[in-house]
Amino acid sequence: MLVVDPDVRIREQLEQLGHERLLVVIAVATPAEALAFARTGRVDAAIIDGALGAAALAFAHDLRAIRGLERVPMAFLSDRGEVESRVAAAHAGAALFLPKPVEAYGFGAAIEQMLALGREESMRVLVVDDDPEFAACVAAVLEPHGIAVRTALDATHLIELLAEVQPDLVLLDAMLPQVSGWDAIRIMRAMPEWRDVPILFLTARGDLESRIAAFDAGADDYLAKPLVPEELLSRVRVRLDRRRLLRETTERDPLTRCMSRGALLDALASRLSEARRHSRTLSLAMLDVDRFKRVNDAYGHVVGDHVLMRLGRFLTARFRLEDLRGRWGGEEFVIAFPNEPAETAAVVLSRVLEEFGDLPFHSERGELFFVSFSAGISSFPADGSTVDALIRAADRRLYSAKHSGRAHVVVGDAVAS
Repeated sequence: MLVVDPDVRIREQLEQLGHERLLVVIAVATPAEALAFARTGRVDAAIIDGALGAAALAFAHDLRAIRGLERVPMAFLSDRGEVESRVAAAHAGAALFLPKPVEAYGFGAAIEQMLALGREESMRVLVVDDDPEFAACVAAVLEPHGIAVRTALDATHLIELLAEVQPDLVLLDAMLPQVSGWDAIRIMRAMPEWRDVPILFLTARGDLESRIAAFDAGADDYLAKPLVPEELLSRVRVRLDRRRLLRETTERDPLTRCMSRGALLDALASRLSEARRHSRTLSLAMLDVDRFKRVNDAYGHVVGDHVLMRLGRFLTARFRLEDLRGRWGGEEFVIAFPNEPAETAAVVLSRVLEEFGDLPFHSERGELFFVSFSAGISSFPADGSTVDALIRAADRRLYSAKHSGRAHVVVGDAVAS
């Protein structure tokens, strides 16, 4: 996190807030110092003091001119909340406007939003249009910007397509054979899992009646053919950024940044369905922080939250991209390993347990302490064919790990470590 503010008190405050959230904050006084760092170091997001005026706007422009930072998320700080300051920040490309003095909770929420926008996460777009050349042109516009595009010539198999592609946005032509674009929108809006996915309606008809019909059916936006590539990219990006932020807010546990329980259950059901369809295995681990109540009692809940936060970030940094990490509740977490047998998952998790057990923690008085966790592992199809069955089996083995001395991983009837 790169911070540019001439006020040393603000720089020190943001450095401290960043440290509490396990973020590296590089705080400097001038745009020149910030640009020097940005050209040589890694920058995931930037916070700029709006009081720098024209220098702040110039810095924002120069920062995004650096290769690799063209879309780096930015926020502006200001002790003035008038419209002019907000407009200036928006024109500079700032995603957020933060008032001074900086409040801890607001800072944390803002940082998570900015980092969510900056994550190199492939967003998926489904294009349904009966003109294959037009669909290919849409893909040619979007794919160079890291947006994965899947095309279909009609909506007759829309439900199956949605389940397979899992799109973050749908571009839908109005005049489709058999199932019209208007009916396709109604189908999506009647399904809870697709009710909130943005839909951009495409049509060569520009009359008012057609536009009203599209919005009445549930479309989020309306694009007239022929499309202007820059307009298409801009509108898709805006919708995808909002989709990403919504997902971050609703699907992530705010403390640990792992998936929330509801989002985890949905993702588990989807992965398990894939495993059944392709006759593959899936392993599931349930882990629990050992003697966590003692940590809270001895060092306080703030320190306890720091332990959970650090474990959540630790789990996020380990394992493969396709593995699921979620906070089940309290000090319990669930990890799913698609296409991996329980024995492999146990070996990997045992290494993570050993690594986490070596991490030093400190109380607010500077006392050093260490933390471990216990885990139980189940697998499909050996332990059941439903999410509930796998959770119950993993929970039984977690209970066994707790009663066999803690800091263990139990798979089947064996203790892995």
